[in-house]
Amino acid sequence: MEHRHKRADRKRTRSLDEPTAGDGSAVDTLSLPNIAELIDYGEITIGVVRPVGCVAVANDDDNCLAMLVRRHGETLAQLLTRLDLAIAKAFTEDIFTDEINPPSQQRTHTSIQRGRVH
Repeated sequence: MEHRHKRADRKRTRSLDEPTAGDGSAVDTLSLPNIAELIDYGEITIGVVRPVGCVAVANDDDNCLAMLVRRHGETLAQLLTRLDLAIAKAFTEDIFTDEINPPSQQRTHTSIQRGRVH
């Protein structure tokens, strides 16, 4: 139940750090065409994955297109913009971005011959 208390104590902010119009409504200034296209048949997920931190993930039916880690000081709008660009890279260049999993290390094979390591 402790997590409920933490949530209630947080200061509320606008979710996309967007300016407001004169009437107090949010101004639509964020264009995310690749996310808009993807969510017609795929999905994006944004949230905390421990111990990594805040992440944004984009998937279609067959592939994980992008997995981004939110940078220190990065706004939600900036994270979504980076996700949109990473989705574009997957769509156009077949390059899938993964900031969550460490790059696989090339394994070196050691052969043992006559008691000596080569």
